[in-house]
Amino acid sequence: MQAVRRKMNLAGAKPESRKTRKKIVVVDDHPIVRRGFAFLINQETDMEVSGEAEDTGRALEVIDRIRPDLAIIDITLKDSNGMDLIKELKKTCPGLPILVVSIHDELLFAERALRAGARGYIMKQEADEKMIEAIHRVLEGGIYLSRAMSERVLAILAEGRSKDPAVLIESLSDRELAAFQLIGQGYETRQIAEMLQVAVKTVDTYRTRIKRKLNLENANQLVQYAVEWMITHRGL
Repeated sequence: MQAVRRKMNLAGAKPESRKTRKKIVVVDDHPIVRRGFAFLINQETDMEVSGEAEDTGRALEVIDRIRPDLAIIDITLKDSNGMDLIKELKKTCPGLPILVVSIHDELLFAERALRAGARGYIMKQEADEKMIEAIHRVLEGGIYLSRAMSERVLAILAEGRSKDPAVLIESLSDRELAAFQLIGQGYETRQIAEMLQVAVKTVDTYRTRIKRKLNLENANQLVQYAVEWMITHRGL
């Protein structure tokens, strides 16, 4: 009789509920990078990539529809800037944790990303080994900075910031930095205005401020410096 009851109880018991996987949206302008991140993340039992995007407009649409638990965002997006997206999400989705995974120099961009609203920053070179750890840290409410970033910060404190070549670049505002990068990629003033969605005169103002802050005398020096910087820091 007890055996019969036991069978009945087992038959009527509800199956153990599966652990809900955290939903993640990946925003990167390279499809192969998005696929690689998805492959890495989807191997985990507690998280999955639920959406992806290559630019700001699509990212806002996907995030609004999916309501993810975390967004992974690159600094450089297709026809847009990841930093602007982070700031927009900070206003529209203030509770959304954001992890920046980018090829851009941490020393220059990590602090800016955190100020904009991100909760972590990791270089793509370390993504294979550190991404899952970084995602967990951010999902748990912490802030993640890679070991390389921590070591560089300590080195700067020990040696003095004036010895680091990124100091002058760090003096640029986020918009000036975005314009500087586009100059380094060979875009003309009108194209930069369209990409940043500002007037041509505004880009001219950015150029003037950048030259002053970087101690450059003319437009030719600005272009040369910007191109050299992009080659050094982004491998263009």
